[in-house]
Amino acid sequence: MPAELTAALCLVLVIEGLILFAAPGAWKRMALRLQEIDERTLRIVGAAMIVCGLVALRLVH
Repeated sequence: MPAELTAALCLVLVIEGLILFAAPGAWKRMALRLQEIDERTLRIVGAAMIVCGLVALRLVH
């Protein structure tokens, strides 16, 4: 695995950990609300996040 990908995955873990550490109650409420959203909407949001992330990565790299 390339070093850049490993570093990126490590940063994702740090960010996720910070959110859980700083606001566990809000994270739990968000997880409950996500269950109320239909899967099609979640897929569309996920796809949009992937595209935004790839565009941002392309711009900064």
